[in-house]
Amino acid sequence: MKIKVHPDYNEMSRSAANFIADFVKNKPDALLCFPSGDTPTGILNCLIEDVRSGKLDFKDCLFAGLDEWVGQDGSDEGSCRHYMDEHFFLPLKIRPEQISFFNGKAVDLKRECRRMDEFISSKGQVDLLMVGLGLNGHVGLNEPGVDFNLYSHISDLHQMTKDSAKKYFNQEVLLTQGITLGPKHILESKVAVLIASGSKKAEILVKALEEEVSRDVPACVLQMHPDSYVFTDREAASLLTKLVQ
Repeated sequence: MKIKVHPDYNEMSRSAANFIADFVKNKPDALLCFPSGDTPTGILNCLIEDVRSGKLDFKDCLFAGLDEWVGQDGSDEGSCRHYMDEHFFLPLKIRPEQISFFNGKAVDLKRECRRMDEFISSKGQVDLLMVGLGLNGHVGLNEPGVDFNLYSHISDLHQMTKDSAKKYFNQEVLLTQGITLGPKHILESKVAVLIASGSKKAEILVKALEEEVSRDVPACVLQMHPDSYVFTDREAASLLTKLVQ
């Protein structure tokens, strides 16, 4: 695991974007997976800048959705797909056939999990999989206690996750479950990236990176990955004592 600490959020975002851009330049047909949420927004904005300036091209890449709220899809503002559409797919005119994303409104959610697993399996594995860090240590919607051997699955949302999700919606939405890629996808990805910013992530980042691997902190799974990277800012890394570069 390589931990890269940056002075602030903007520098962290640019550094992570440069890392992704270099990866894509070396593998133009990569299967990529990006998270939604506050933390990745700066990274995605940097990638959009790179494409518009002619430094980068995603035309041959494929994209796997990381997760979605059960009961939501791209038509719902606040959904993970809506975020990715607004902040990445639409600005870059990513073609629909390049994207495989969870449908949280699917009648058969288990079948939806199988569909995503089969899509990823047909490509070998995810080439670069990036996840954010939840306040309770979740990655994707893999909540505390998750089995690290799971592929795509339906998760019962932790109360902290439900509370954090409220900011994404303009109206009251009942969220109880999520559908998500599993820890096994993270472990089998060629490169795994964890991003974290802000002082509120400092305590959980220590638990994720420096304490013994535990299902109670799903982000610990990155400690087990043979080629994992952490991009963070100084505030989030303020309590780390080991491995910092």
